[in-house]
Amino acid sequence: MNGILRKMATGFGACLSVLLVVVNVQAGEQESVEDKIARAMSAAPMDISAEATIIDIDGTVLREGTNDWICMPGVPLIPGDKHPMCNDPVWTAWMKAVAEGQPFTTDVIGVSYMLQGDALVNNDDPSATDPNDGGVWVQEGPHLMLLMPSAAHLKGLPRNPFVGGPYVMWGDTPLVHVMVPLEEKTQ
Repeated sequence: MNGILRKMATGFGACLSVLLVVVNVQAGEQESVEDKIARAMSAAPMDISAEATIIDIDGTVLREGTNDWICMPGVPLIPGDKHPMCNDPVWTAWMKAVAEGQPFTTDVIGVSYMLQGDALVNNDDPSATDPNDGGVWVQEGPHLMLLMPSAAHLKGLPRNPFVGGPYVMWGDTPLVHVMVPLEEKTQ
């Protein structure tokens, strides 16, 4: 397991390095703070996002909130991503652990909203970058993501994202979570 974590940490460390370059390159293409906040808020129901803290992908606080939710205008782990997400404290801790290459555990369920959809990713390998590699690739529309306290909570859930309903993503990695699609998807 430690070898997997080291490999994941190295892969995500490289992704974060690329992210910093992308952010610096795109500095000339400045997006307004108001636009970033609006996009971040679109990730979750308004009763969550209206009071959430909004954090830019570089960690800058764009707006202080009054609840425990953190919304972002893009996924900081994916360079150049503009798919907004809103995370509860458990998902926020998971994101931090992933970014730092640290292990993560929880004794409660974690929830993340991505009501504007997500990037194209390999359902089995979070470090995969080539959609032509023969893996199972999925670009999910509006969805929730759930972190579970143990692998026992995943029993009976499919790993195939195209069978309908919730499914397990990155099941054989420390980044395992449940995807809950909110709309029908096509292959």
